[in-house]
Amino acid sequence: MTEALYYQDAYLKEFEAVVTAISADGVELDRTAFYPGGGGQPSDAGMLRNAGAVWSVESVRKAEGRIWHRVPGDPPGVGQAVQAALDWERRYALMRTHTAMHILCGVIWRDYGASVTGGNMEPFQGRMDFEFERMRQDLVHEIEARINAEVQAGRPIRTRTLPRADAFEIPDLIRTKINLLPEGIREVRIVEIVGLDLQADGGTHVANTSEVGPLRVVDYKSKGAINKRLVVALDR
Repeated sequence: MTEALYYQDAYLKEFEAVVTAISADGVELDRTAFYPGGGGQPSDAGMLRNAGAVWSVESVRKAEGRIWHRVPGDPPGVGQAVQAALDWERRYALMRTHTAMHILCGVIWRDYGASVTGGNMEPFQGRMDFEFERMRQDLVHEIEARINAEVQAGRPIRTRTLPRADAFEIPDLIRTKINLLPEGIREVRIVEIVGLDLQADGGTHVANTSEVGPLRVVDYKSKGAINKRLVVALDR
């Protein structure tokens, strides 16, 4: 199993590792800070280096418990040590964006009692769908003001891992309309925005809501009688 450094320190930009396997899926390392994507957050990108050779890490994916780093051309060999570096500007933008989505979700749940039906993100922008029948255009400015108040509150963000049974004792832990946690997952990672939000989540986040910066609701769409979509953008 690859050691998941991105859970130990989300701010880790560079690290050393050893190639443990090569396949059509890419290069496997004994340890990695590259997030393999999931929960609407795209995977990281960056590069590997060794003795003057450089390989671009174009994407990362997790398959059957193994993390594969896709690199073009001839990969480094098994047993080879590499120095790895994330595309930090992109990663940090995704961390800010992911936390922004949790702020939005937390406010919508706390103030309006609406559950999430879907979501996705890219650097500096994310969209979230809610089962929110009474959502109307005139609520958008109110929601924007409330999520920015949570940014300005400077709430710390904490993570921890719990056994599945203990995690599911927490009320409202799963905010999506459908429980997306596979039965095979025995431990659940919890992300908490202190005083606002507590959710099961596998992505990377900033340490404090103040790092997210000003938020703008740039689009609102009604996807039907009940399902509504909000698109939020961050400053670059």
